[in-house]
Amino acid sequence: MANPKGRKVRMMQGNEACAEGALRAGLKFFAGYPITPSSEIAECLALKLPRRGGKFIQMEDEIAAMAAILGASLMGAKSMTATSGPGFSLKQENLGYATIAEIPCVVVNVQRGGPSTGLPTQAAQGDLMQARWGTHGDHPAIVLSASGVLEAFMQTVRAFNLSERFRTPVILLLDEIIGHINEKVVLPEEEEIEVLNRRRPTVPPEEYLPYAAAEDGVPPMANFGEGYRYHVTGLMHDETGFPTTIPEKVDHALRRINSKVDNHVEEIIEVNRFELEDARVAVVAYGATARSAKRAVTDAREKGLKVGLLRPLVLWPFPKEEILALAKDVSHIIVPELNLGQFAHEVEWAVCGKTEVVKLNRVDGEPIRPAQILDVIEKVS
Repeated sequence: MANPKGRKVRMMQGNEACAEGALRAGLKFFAGYPITPSSEIAECLALKLPRRGGKFIQMEDEIAAMAAILGASLMGAKSMTATSGPGFSLKQENLGYATIAEIPCVVVNVQRGGPSTGLPTQAAQGDLMQARWGTHGDHPAIVLSASGVLEAFMQTVRAFNLSERFRTPVILLLDEIIGHINEKVVLPEEEEIEVLNRRRPTVPPEEYLPYAAAEDGVPPMANFGEGYRYHVTGLMHDETGFPTTIPEKVDHALRRINSKVDNHVEEIIEVNRFELEDARVAVVAYGATARSAKRAVTDAREKGLKVGLLRPLVLWPFPKEEILALAKDVSHIIVPELNLGQFAHEVEWAVCGKTEVVKLNRVDGEPIRPAQILDVIEKVS
């Protein structure tokens, strides 16, 4: 592994890197409940977080864990929980609460096979739509992905930054393969990592309106216990935080909560491009499947096939402009994923009929292998 600066090379698991990224981002409170394949995140933080002045608590269930991190965040502590599919389902009600109350926090979901208990120890990518639409009502969603151990570290840091920046919960979707794979990594130094903190109020407590937004749609956030007292509720509320059913205020509040993300998609969305300059066929893949896709593209190039890879690092907001631009340049877009076509469904919508979308799906707990993707590339080329 190239390391020109002579820094320490570490062998890390994806879950361990996620925990380390959270610590580097300023995590001060973790609440969770053990569940395969995410448990190593909690295990690492149980050991390391108290040493850095933070608090770790194992809750009685995933519902309580989600509630606990919201309370800690309201007190000013950067907060996170980690889980897998069944636990993620239990968190949805409080995820909705975090959204409407605009409480920043990070939720890591290391995906496994489902529905229900499913395949506890095997990989899947079936929680994509749940991450976007799991809680009810019209709501924004920021959902990140990672395809390697170092990226799990960096994406965890970014999840915290986006959560603090937009005062909203952020979800990091890993999968069992990324959570448990071990790789050599060289972590950036502390001073090389950008860490964002929530915007604080500039007015005294008696003038503070907790949901009076700044120009970018994001309200400054005061911490409880520092002289600012305000009402927090899951009901629709006005700028004071108290419930309202006045149509104009309800409309304004709900549109603002969504627009603070929708109006900043260029700041949020991130994709990685590989061998796309002259590609006539493209593969779009994320998470562990993107690793197989990159190998398949490399093998296809060695056979003289003009194919490339678009890898979204942000799954929601959906990178529709990037997908549409790609569709205008290629004859086919292949979407391999460990579900029955959740991301491919969105790709089909985004391409507006400009090209053909080919699905490659696997739901038996095994990874999609490079040879499977290469076989599809050869068939459409």
